[in-house]
Amino acid sequence: MKHTLPTLAFAFLACSLPVQAAPILPGLWEFTSRNIEVDGEQMPGMDEMLEQMQNLPAEQRQMMQDMLAAQGVQLGGQGVRLCLSEAQVKAEELPFSDQPDCTQEITERSDGVWKFRFQCPDASGQGETRFISEREFVSVVESEFTVDGEPGTSRMESHARWLSEDCGTLKPAR
Repeated sequence: MKHTLPTLAFAFLACSLPVQAAPILPGLWEFTSRNIEVDGEQMPGMDEMLEQMQNLPAEQRQMMQDMLAAQGVQLGGQGVRLCLSEAQVKAEELPFSDQPDCTQEITERSDGVWKFRFQCPDASGQGETRFISEREFVSVVESEFTVDGEPGTSRMESHARWLSEDCGTLKPAR
């Protein structure tokens, strides 16, 4: 399967967003991914993906940015940024997908580690999040997905760090 930027963006977004939260702070978060594999093939690192995005024709880049912004996500700094409201953090129901028919479940919970699984119409998988502090956590997610009728698998490690209480113009992710 040929991996295009939209396919990489889907795999990246599907795997980098937090599934659930522990005692973390609301506000602006930045997620940086590494060791991204799609169908067993090592994918470009976050820096390279951001650079590819900047090299898109202006109209295509704006379309991608608008699509992400509508989901409460923006590219910036060293990764993907998203705003988490206080209500989302307290409810422990953070955005995973813009698809209303996705489900998520924490399968194990300890003070510093949460294991989870998720199911969407075109993707499913499991992962683990290790909480370093209320301002930082690391996740590993493995998934199976379908893009344009083609099945695939992905594995990704991501690091999340809290940037600010103020999200600026970025609205909380849905």
